[in-house]
Amino acid sequence: MTDQNPRRTPKPGRARQRAIRAEAARTGVAYSVAARQLETIGLQPGETISSHGRTIYPAGFDSYRERLIERRERRSFDERVADTRRAAILPDGRAQHLVERFPPTRGPAGTGVGLLYHGESRKELLAMLFVIVAAESPGLVPELGDLAWVAELGEETALDMACAELDREARALLDREPAALWSAIEKALALAEHSGEWQIRQDAIRLAARFRTMMTLREGYEGEPYVEGLPLPGVRQILDAVLIVADDGHSPGTRVRMLTEPHTGRTATITGALWGPSGPPVGYVVWLDDPRTVLSVGTDELVVLADQESLTR
Repeated sequence: MTDQNPRRTPKPGRARQRAIRAEAARTGVAYSVAARQLETIGLQPGETISSHGRTIYPAGFDSYRERLIERRERRSFDERVADTRRAAILPDGRAQHLVERFPPTRGPAGTGVGLLYHGESRKELLAMLFVIVAAESPGLVPELGDLAWVAELGEETALDMACAELDREARALLDREPAALWSAIEKALALAEHSGEWQIRQDAIRLAARFRTMMTLREGYEGEPYVEGLPLPGVRQILDAVLIVADDGHSPGTRVRMLTEPHTGRTATITGALWGPSGPPVGYVVWLDDPRTVLSVGTDELVVLADQESLTR
């Protein structure tokens, strides 16, 4: 008997062909020219320039995190709907949803990268950022009725699209100086504590109390705020990852290879994304394996290593 649905054998070089087509489209040159350009940088099978593709959950070095993510993928439809209903509740519900969706991890052994998506009170800081956006840019906050309707689909990515402007503005807040962010949180919470909505007032009172426990003062500078207690790197990485769901790019934890001097050929780990007003990342913050140092680079200066895009949910 013959198989009526024979499994196709992947053609060798297909990943390279996709990369060449993508490079040709990006640069506006002919396919053959793009092929020569990629040949000069030594693109290996399965690799891609970091200006293309998407990596949401980098694979390969944290089996526990991968099990958590795979467990989420196996949720029933009812469980998915229950989660998206909670994620549609601002600010706390979405904050909790994002923290659970992007659990803590650490960089590959021997690289010195350390902890990623980590830190106590990540949920509280995310909620505070959403409160700031509501106070400073209320037009970026989606209507609760619209979010409730989208939540019934049980698709978290649909909620990501609805909250894209909110999430991007929250991420932009983390680029402010710590003292400015500290002041913005205080002002936004004080405003929310006098809201006409009972639930908003209660959330603001609780968050304000938590915020005071997270803050310390810089020694020797009376009254100057110091946000050592805020999990800024972990929350920044969570928001980087959720923005990449909608706009493509590569999340913190993705392994890459440098293309530019003086670090050509050296491997590194993405620890953060650099964003413009819209669209995918305009660059990345990377941690070099050797020498161990932090660099900010453009999206055309990195190659995403093979097998990094195997978990792109």
